[in-house]
Amino acid sequence: MTAVETHITYSNSYTITQEEAYMTQEDDWDRDLLLDPAWEKQQRKTFTAWCNSHLRKAGTQIENIEEDFRNGLKLMLLLEVISGERLPKPDKGKMRFHKIANVNKALDFICSKGVKLVSIGAEEIVDGNVKMTLGMIWTIILRFAIQDISVEETSAKEGLLLWCQRKTAPYRNVNVQNFHISWKDGLALCALIHRHRPDLIDYSKLRKDDPIGNLNTAFEVAEKFLDIPKMLDAEDIVNTPKPDEKAIMTYVSCFYHAFAGAEQAETAANRICKVLAVNQENEKLMEEYEKLASELLEWIRRTMPWLENRVAEQTMRAMQQKLEDFRDYRRIHKPPRVQEKCQLEINFNTLQTKLRLSNRPAFMPSEGKMVSDIANAWKGLEQVEKGYEEWLLTEIRRLERLDHLAEKFKQKCSMHETWTAGKEELLSQKDYESASLMEIRALMRKHEAFESDLAAHQDRVEQIAAIAQELNELDYHDAASVNSRCQGICDQWDNLGTLTQKRRDALERVEKLWETIDQLYLEFAKRAAPFNNWMDGAMEDLQDMFIVHSIEEIQSLITAHDQFKATLPEADKERMATLGIHNEILKIAQTYGIKLSGINPYTNLSSQDISTKWDTVKHLVPLRDQMLQEEVARQQANERLRRQFAAQANVIGPWIQTKMEEISHVSVDIAGSLEEQMNSLKQYEQNIINYKSNIDKLEGDHQLSQESLIFDNKHTNYSMEHIRVGWEQLLTTIARTINEVENQILTRDAKGISQEQLNEFRASFNHFDRKRNGMMDPDDFRACLISMGYDLGEVEFARIMTLVDPNNMGVVTFQAFIDFMTRETAETDTAEQVMASFKILASDKCYITVEELRRELPPEQAEYCISRMTRFTGPNSPTDALDYISFSSALYGESDL
Repeated sequence: MTAVETHITYSNSYTITQEEAYMTQEDDWDRDLLLDPAWEKQQRKTFTAWCNSHLRKAGTQIENIEEDFRNGLKLMLLLEVISGERLPKPDKGKMRFHKIANVNKALDFICSKGVKLVSIGAEEIVDGNVKMTLGMIWTIILRFAIQDISVEETSAKEGLLLWCQRKTAPYRNVNVQNFHISWKDGLALCALIHRHRPDLIDYSKLRKDDPIGNLNTAFEVAEKFLDIPKMLDAEDIVNTPKPDEKAIMTYVSCFYHAFAGAEQAETAANRICKVLAVNQENEKLMEEYEKLASELLEWIRRTMPWLENRVAEQTMRAMQQKLEDFRDYRRIHKPPRVQEKCQLEINFNTLQTKLRLSNRPAFMPSEGKMVSDIANAWKGLEQVEKGYEEWLLTEIRRLERLDHLAEKFKQKCSMHETWTAGKEELLSQKDYESASLMEIRALMRKHEAFESDLAAHQDRVEQIAAIAQELNELDYHDAASVNSRCQGICDQWDNLGTLTQKRRDALERVEKLWETIDQLYLEFAKRAAPFNNWMDGAMEDLQDMFIVHSIEEIQSLITAHDQFKATLPEADKERMATLGIHNEILKIAQTYGIKLSGINPYTNLSSQDISTKWDTVKHLVPLRDQMLQEEVARQQANERLRRQFAAQANVIGPWIQTKMEEISHVSVDIAGSLEEQMNSLKQYEQNIINYKSNIDKLEGDHQLSQESLIFDNKHTNYSMEHIRVGWEQLLTTIARTINEVENQILTRDAKGISQEQLNEFRASFNHFDRKRNGMMDPDDFRACLISMGYDLGEVEFARIMTLVDPNNMGVVTFQAFIDFMTRETAETDTAEQVMASFKILASDKCYITVEELRRELPPEQAEYCISRMTRFTGPNSPTDALDYISFSSALYGESDL
């Protein structure tokens, strides 16, 4: 072993060279420090006690350190005891040169151990030089008591300090930072003893304000039970502002050597803590998965009844509110659940990878909470969701039709009821019994006109009945009121028919009694009544409500209206002819001086009535034109919305499909390191996320279409539902692909695979992945293994297939291929290793006690073991004995080792 020489000055008279590992911290041994009487006193006592702790093994001791080593005999004896080696035979003479020879033999032995003493001779020791003697003894202490102390590759002094800090860290009022002031109150020494032998000191009863009591307790316990002699005085340490570092360090090193056997147990405890930490982390991930799965399934369970509810509202406004609630569900409530579902799958895959890498059994979620269970529940949700939306739109169309029919029914009923008002009373009159001949004939003609009018209204009654029947067939909410009103109109219509026939019979019986009739009044009545009915029909048609859903439908109404306007000239001729009859009557009366009563006995219609209704018809025509043109504009706007939505959907739909196809090949085609692949996939994912604004814009156009009651679009095959489902699948697929690369990084780092090895595995896999879908069939997998140097028989290949394809799916994924290539050579912890570590903590017993666990492990890890270990029931075992063998097996899913 080659020593790295470092010079340490003890005084102006000599220099010591020692290994860098334990000498670099000794630069502070100089003249000024040694002149401190308190420090010199502490060093004398400590070094003397330290020497005697070894010399007593040879049956001797020293009283005065600078006097008793002068002849070199006890110095040589000391070196033999602490080194276990024989020194040259000492000179027996008592002359000065004999003493110098013996001291030189001791110094030569020290130099042979890698310590080169420069500028120091045996004469200083023989002459009793205190400084030289203390420096020499400190060098021996460094070489034989402190040099080999190393904690985490630190130097001797730093290693001893780190060891003290670790052992005393859990104790209150203890903060070891050095080898002087940190030890003045005695608590650090008591903590070191209690840490390894809690049965010797009750640390809870110690007080920081009693340093002398604490120090004496530590000194006495160490001397009585640990065989460490008392090397210090409590009063000297307490009363010295800064105790001598070397004295403290020498004394503390004795504790290190006394407790060195406990280090093996600490190493075992560290291994157990590491294994338990992995297990605790995995259990936390399992609990998080169970919680997230339960919340997602519960949300689906709560949502399904709402989507399955097909109870229709009675009003259009209420149904449109249902549609708005459904849109809020799709835009606001469902997207976070989509992300949760994706995250749940990613967490499940990551957990399985971690379990596999730590040799733990695979995670099996609670019944009903498998990824497949969640996928099935999600699929059922989407099916019900699609059916609910279709039902909503169908119901809205139905209610729209019902509102239109109900309004039309009310309008026609009102017109009919207005017309029939007083008709029954009129038909029931017997005015013909006391009328004159002219009046009778007038009554007869008037009745004929009424019958003509009655027949003309038959069509309207049939229309009312037909509308009522359709409202019943469409399950109109106020069907009872409609049926009651319709039945009243029909009953009244039947009664009018009966009364009309009775009155005709009566008038015909007396008709022969009458001879005179006013032909012109009769002709006017006959022509005025049909024309009046035509105008009533025209006004009804011009005011008729309509509902259309396309340009073609409104164009059809416009064509019908144009056809109607084309009949107006003929109607005007009929009006002029009818009014001409009235004018003829006036002319005859004026010519022949006839005084007219001003009332046509055959009709209630007057020329003024005809003129007024004609003016109304002419007024309604341009209004109808305006309504139709407004509807044309609305349908054109709807068509623009259709085309606008279709233009975007026809771009977004193929884009999503293209990205899905690209992602299916991306894990195979991307070259470079896994980190480079991850960066590429992250960029790819960001590009997809950046595209979200296009989806949002399409959602906005879709909402405008639905608000405009547009439910079809012949310009595209992509519905908003198709786009939503495709977008969700795209986000899920890219997230899964990224997760696969993350798991490959976990596998690579955990298994110790280099990037070159991983690239080689990827190249081999890609070569035999003939379908470029990220999977190999068994034949290609066999060829791949042969290409990598495997000599495979049928039995061996069958064994390997059970490892890479445990579910017998008939394919080998890249992850399974990587796991196989690294499984048998990877360095992982095992149940046997954990069991061996517990055995060390248990001092080779087949059980471990609760007290031992709490002493050797951190509190959290200790309580974790105690809560999960079963009680050991072997003979003569204590009541707190626990079975660590079964516990170690259970950690790795093994029932018996």
